[in-house]
Amino acid sequence: MTKSPSSPPAKSHYEILDGLRGVASIMVVCFHILETYSGDRFHQVINHGYLAVDFFFVLSGFVVAYAYDDRWTKMGTWDFCKRRLIRLQPMVIIGMIFGAALFYFQGGAAFPLVNSTPVWKMLLVMLLGFTLLPLPVSMDIRGWREMHPLDGPAWSLFFEYIANLLYAAWIRKFSKKQLTVFVVLAGLFLLQYLLVGSQDDDVIGGWSADKTQLHIGLARVLYPFFAGILLMRTGKLIKIKGAFPICSLLLIVIFSIPRIGGEEHLWMNGLYESVCIILLFPLIVVIGAGGSMRGETTIKICKFLGALSYPLYIIHFPLICTYWAWVKDHQVPFSTGLRAGLGVLIASIALAYAALKWYDEPVRKWLAGKFLKK
Repeated sequence: MTKSPSSPPAKSHYEILDGLRGVASIMVVCFHILETYSGDRFHQVINHGYLAVDFFFVLSGFVVAYAYDDRWTKMGTWDFCKRRLIRLQPMVIIGMIFGAALFYFQGGAAFPLVNSTPVWKMLLVMLLGFTLLPLPVSMDIRGWREMHPLDGPAWSLFFEYIANLLYAAWIRKFSKKQLTVFVVLAGLFLLQYLLVGSQDDDVIGGWSADKTQLHIGLARVLYPFFAGILLMRTGKLIKIKGAFPICSLLLIVIFSIPRIGGEEHLWMNGLYESVCIILLFPLIVVIGAGGSMRGETTIKICKFLGALSYPLYIIHFPLICTYWAWVKDHQVPFSTGLRAGLGVLIASIALAYAALKWYDEPVRKWLAGKFLKK
């Protein structure tokens, strides 16, 4: 059936950004696997892998603005919220269920509260986790003071929801000048935390429902998310050949750079992370959005990585926790643990793909058909 003349043209799709999201997700899994043998934040192998979250926030802001900025005449705030819930919440639920299924395989030195947690409390934490509301420290069942003990990475989705609500209720109405002022202030808020407020001059944190961790989470989301929106509205993209491999390599290098300055010069690491979040991640996004791909194989790879990225990010952590518990409790040497870690990476990718195809896509299709306007 042909489109009517009044039908709006379909929006182009940023396949390179999809691919970069997938690359960053895989780096997160590798970061968590190798973190088992790192000891502390100063000696991690992929030392800045946690910055992938801040890169995700820039991407999310850019994509949300691209998808919704021009739709508000036909779409209200509640309709926007439904669309975001349908996009994100199904995988949150399956992540919590998977976390509950593996929880009692993680008891031991790595997670001291697991063996003493009654089943009813674990199930209550799972049900509350479905809502993504942050749990107080009194509800911690793992020993890490997480707001989502069964699926740690869900903390970043909580802050992404906050950013989405701010966008829908208020900031979407900003002019470009007003948005620029807001982004500058958010950048100063981030700098204040990294260079003055942080005890360790890094953005590690955001996963606990206490004053300090909520401060970190807000500092991490406000600048990158709304900088991504500003980038989209500005529309100034950088077109270069080989954008996908170049940007992928940049991300891998940024995440893999060793801790800068050590324990003696903490400010140097804070400065490095500030440059990455404030300058380099937006630059990578505008290069990725401005790039193009002609090879069908490369396009398929980017689409696959993009589709896999969110399920992989949200579902891999229970496997990681089980791996950590095994390594710590059995004093597994690095050579053996690394081979098992490769298995964890492969299993995480396979599980994420299965969840995407057999659960996430069908559920989202059903929910969209039932709750969204035709």
